Amino acid sequence: MKRIRKAVLPVAGLGTRFLPATKSVPKEMLTVVDRPVIQHVVDEAREAGIEHFVFVTGRNKGVIEDHFDIAYELDATLRERGKTKEYEALQRDLPKAGQTSFTRQQAPLGLGHAVWCAREIVGDEPFAVILPDMLSRGCMSQMIAAYERHGGNVIAVEAVPEDQTHQYGIVATGEDFGDTFRITGMVEKPPKGTAPSNLIISGRYILQPEIFGILSAHEKGAGGEIQLTDAMKRLAQSQDFFGMRYRGRTYDTGNKLGFLMANVAYALERDDLAGPFRAEVEALLKS
Repeated sequence: MKRIRKAVLPVAGLGTRFLPATKSVPKEMLTVVDRPVIQHVVDEAREAGIEHFVFVTGRNKGVIEDHFDIAYELDATLRERGKTKEYEALQRDLPKAGQTSFTRQQAPLGLGHAVWCAREIVGDEPFAVILPDMLSRGCMSQMIAAYERHGGNVIAVEAVPEDQTHQYGIVATGEDFGDTFRITGMVEKPPKGTAPSNLIISGRYILQPEIFGILSAHEKGAGGEIQLTDAMKRLAQSQDFFGMRYRGRTYDTGNKLGFLMANVAYALERDDLAGPFRAEVEALLKS
């Protein structure tokens, strides 16, 4: 079994739900407390042992590449002013040379197409796909543990109320192993009352490289886009897929409510902010 070394991060989206903030700033660079969303996601992957990050970008996303590069002037200024703590924090976050790759998705043709754009960098080995809108602390570590138990392909899932299943990709469940189970089917946004379960596909995947051959057909699905779910359904005809129930809470920073909730939750976890922040929120709610 080959271990998971690489992660594909599709970051080419326009972020229209956050206009005008995202007119000149990529949505992935919006901050949750004091770290960009994309940094939180990379932190999660690094903690899980991911060594190489493949960013699938689009136009006006150069600032993401700059964020993961050395900032000579800033580093020099911090050292000159004796801001050792800030300088060392930046160095800890900086990927080592050769650990990041950037490739362009030249047209918005769907998530499946974005993953396919990374094929030459990923090569012939299993890999992770991490949707950067979704903050799921510790999820990738749980997924790699599940992969090491089962092999095959692994999808992170979470439960939602039954009346919300029509908004998501849903999996059908087979043999249960506790935190994991065999996936027997997948359906994208099923009509109300027809979902095979209430477990949604929540933005974290471990996939075998054969997915690239299926995606290369560029078959369009829902919305006229090349859908990753459609390719996974094809791959499931010849390979095992397992669902992993994520033990934690995901914050969808791609919508305003999820973004605000992530800021609140992450602030309350900070020793330097939790006390005064909680007091300010309670005072605001009473006013």
